[in-house]
Amino acid sequence: MEIRTVHANGVEFAYLSLGDGPLALCLHGFPDTAHTWRHLMPELAGRGYRAVAPFMRGYAPTEVPDCFELGALAADVAALHEELGGDADAVVIGHDWGAFGVYGTAGRFRRAVAMSVMPMAHQARVFLRYEQLKRSFYSFVFATGLGELAATQPGFWESLWADWSPGYDARADLEFVRRSLGEPANLSAALGYYRALLGTAPPSGRYAAEQAAVQAGPAGEILYLHGAQDGCMGAELVEGLDQALPAGSRIELVAQAGHFLHLERPAEVNRLVLDWIS
Repeated sequence: MEIRTVHANGVEFAYLSLGDGPLALCLHGFPDTAHTWRHLMPELAGRGYRAVAPFMRGYAPTEVPDCFELGALAADVAALHEELGGDADAVVIGHDWGAFGVYGTAGRFRRAVAMSVMPMAHQARVFLRYEQLKRSFYSFVFATGLGELAATQPGFWESLWADWSPGYDARADLEFVRRSLGEPANLSAALGYYRALLGTAPPSGRYAAEQAAVQAGPAGEILYLHGAQDGCMGAELVEGLDQALPAGSRIELVAQAGHFLHLERPAEVNRLVLDWIS
C-alpha cells in the first residue's frame, strides 16, 4: 500500500489507503503503526470501503506536533473524516489509543468499533485495581523523564509485546515500530500521550470540547472487542463495561488473543468488524 499524505487539524498525516467507497478510518495505538491494519484493510476494501489507516500524530512519517491530549486525538479523527471525504456512510475502527479517537467521535460515523482500551468512565472504576496497576507500570515510567531511556533499553519493545500478546510473533510489527519511533522526536511524541493523560505535561487548552467528548464516552453505539489473554488491560476489567456504553452496543471477548487481537486472530476479528459495519 502506498503511503500518502493529508493535512488535517494542523498536522501533516501520512496514511495507507486501499479500496474505493465510503471511508473506513482505522486508528492504531501504541507501540504500533498504520501497518497493524494490514489484515483488516483488504477485507474492508473487498466490502466496498475505502480503508484508510493514518500514522497517528507523532508517529513517523506523520508530522510531530506539540500536543498529545485525548482531545487532540478526537479532533484529528474529526478532521481526517472531513479531509478524506467521509460522509454519512463512513465507519471508524480504533485500537488502543485509537479507541479514544473512536470514543470522542463515534456519533459522527455510521458505525464504530473500539478494541482493547475501555472508555474513561469505565477505566475510572477499574484502573486502580492492584493487578492492573502492575500491568500498567510502563504508563507511569513514560510519564517521567525516564521514559525515553527505558524505551530504548535492549529488548524493551520485544518484552512489552510479548507480555501484552503472549505467544504472538511480533517481529514484523516491531520492525515497523522501529521505523516509526526510531528518531528521538517521534519516540518522545509517542510517550507524550502518556504525559498528557497522567498530567505531567501541561494541558494546551485548545481542545476542551473534544477532551470532554472523549471523557464522556461514545455518543453512539459501538462494537467493543477485547482479547481474552490481554496482558496490557486485563480481560477481567471488561465486566460491567456495558454500563459505560450506549444502548445497542455489543461487547465481544476474543478467545486465544491478547492485546493485539486484530493481528493474532485476524479472521475472527475481521468477521466481527465486518458483521457490525455491514
